Amino acid sequence: MSLQPAGSTLQRFFAPATVALVGATPDTSKFGGRCLRQALDFGFQGTILPVNPRYDRLGELPCYPSVRDLPVTPDLVGIVVPSQHVLATLEDCAACGAKFAIVFTSGFAETATAHGRELQRDIAAFARRSGIRIMGPNCNGLINFVDRFALTSTAAISGPRRPPGPIGIVAHSGGVGQVNVMWRAQELGLGISYEVSCGNDADLDALDFVDFMLEDPATKVVLLVAERIANGEKFFAVARKAAEREKPIVVLKFGRTEAGARAAASHTGAVTGEDAVNDAAFRQAGVLRVDDTDELYQTAMLLCQRRWPRGHRASGVSISGGNIVLLSDIGAGLGIAWPPYAAETEAAIGELMPGFGKVANPTDLTAGAVGTADRYQRVLDLIARDPNVDVVLPIVTAAPNAEIERVAAFAAAAEKPVALLWTGPARGDPPLVPRDLIAHGVPVYRETATCLKSVRAAMDYGVFLARRKGKTPARPAGTDADRARALLRSHTGTLTERAGKSVLAAYGFPVTRESLATDAAAAAINGVASGGGCMLALLADARVMAENSALALPEIDLGIPTYVGLAIVAGLTGDALALDLVLSGRRMGATEAAHWNLAEATSDDLGLAAQARATALAAKPPRTYRLCKAFVNQPRRVAIDAATEAGERLEKA
Repeated sequence: MSLQPAGSTLQRFFAPATVALVGATPDTSKFGGRCLRQALDFGFQGTILPVNPRYDRLGELPCYPSVRDLPVTPDLVGIVVPSQHVLATLEDCAACGAKFAIVFTSGFAETATAHGRELQRDIAAFARRSGIRIMGPNCNGLINFVDRFALTSTAAISGPRRPPGPIGIVAHSGGVGQVNVMWRAQELGLGISYEVSCGNDADLDALDFVDFMLEDPATKVVLLVAERIANGEKFFAVARKAAEREKPIVVLKFGRTEAGARAAASHTGAVTGEDAVNDAAFRQAGVLRVDDTDELYQTAMLLCQRRWPRGHRASGVSISGGNIVLLSDIGAGLGIAWPPYAAETEAAIGELMPGFGKVANPTDLTAGAVGTADRYQRVLDLIARDPNVDVVLPIVTAAPNAEIERVAAFAAAAEKPVALLWTGPARGDPPLVPRDLIAHGVPVYRETATCLKSVRAAMDYGVFLARRKGKTPARPAGTDADRARALLRSHTGTLTERAGKSVLAAYGFPVTRESLATDAAAAAINGVASGGGCMLALLADARVMAENSALALPEIDLGIPTYVGLAIVAGLTGDALALDLVLSGRRMGATEAAHWNLAEATSDDLGLAAQARATALAAKPPRTYRLCKAFVNQPRRVAIDAATEAGERLEKA
């Protein structure tokens, strides 16, 4: 797997002149038979060379016993043979000079067996050694609607070939990418440029195919259904290219939960990665993350307009008050603002609707606008020119064809992004349906939440592009990238909180001052900080406590004091101030600390008392946790003695 994106080298992979299929058969109940049938039916204008020693001919095509027997060198070879024969077939491909191969066969790393992983490592090593670029194994091929080429088994392209469009799709899963996303997007009326189902990523990976689509002029938006993103540096390189070309990447990343991560591992052998890290990387790179397959193509539908919102301000217009309320509620929950219109806009709408009362946003034109299409259109035109509005959302319920077509024409011609929310039927012969408008580039939504999620994604992308153009990113002062990399290399798996803070500090981020107690019995007690602060805390490093505690790791870092430590501080400051310092987490400044003589008078006493108390309690970590929780849950104004007594009663229980 290369660390450099390979998109610029994949033209002959996606649009070969000559293709060989090893394992071709006339039997369409078998994988090789379905691949051959789909390639023939899809309208490929190049040469197809079936390879199978059992046949001399397959229909009108001559069939060859092996790749080495082919009369010409194929650009691309599809391989459908048992896993133990894949490597020998790849050796044949190298011998005949082929540059690309697709290994459809399963039985590799996705099996989670040592043998399967070894077979996949052999494929990766062969690719590096030979220079042949390989998709798969355990994949379902590619579909190129632009050049009319398909090498896949999916039934999702059966029947008349759909026209190409501006949306590219890359998925590790064949079923999800080709059915849940591609087929359903086409049913909605959207056009697809390319679809790739790349499987286990032994050599070429999903980012390579995304990179190709970013360079391809036919593609405006790329949808990525990812079980893994194996290399962060490569991901950011691809994301930078997407931002430079203003081609959004919308991602559905699997493995948010432990159950999802396990399923991904068994599907394509994927290690999904820490989800919070994925989220942060996507935000930083301007990659839009969604939660389900329908959100991928619904979001792409609006992004294909390539009109980037300047902010998160929207306006909605309808004759249905209920739809306006629903739009307002859901939009506000998603962080979409409904600002007041500029004074001139409000005045102009008021003139169009005499007796209307105060003009609000979103705008309910009421039943008074029914049958007055010209008035509705003029209100839309006014709102689209309003400087306080970034996105316009016309809502159509039930209307004649002609009225819907007028709103669609407004959406197509507007300078700002327009998302048409059409909730009901059309009246006409025949009546319009959403795909009639979508097929001509008008974003049409049936559900309010789906519409507004797409709008919010477009807003986020517009703000990202504007911010990216406005400033050049710079590292903080004091950055030591070499130290950060060394720290990262010294750890395997998820970083502990302490290790993560060390990495952040090396990159110049301010972090808390802390020390690690290596004695598990003592469990890391700190007392009063001298000088500029006074903060009592019971701190436990997860790596230390995990060895002796039945607690879940996230609950180890308690951040609260023992009641013994609190009593010592209270002796100097009084109950009220001690409780305020500890239970609110407020830090005491140097002047206040000096006033109470905390730094000199209590540091040693508190440290010794807290250390002794922690040593006694740490023998039973679950009790320590319960004890501290019980103390912290005491009412804020409880007296110190009462809190101490409650703790002692718990300990004796």
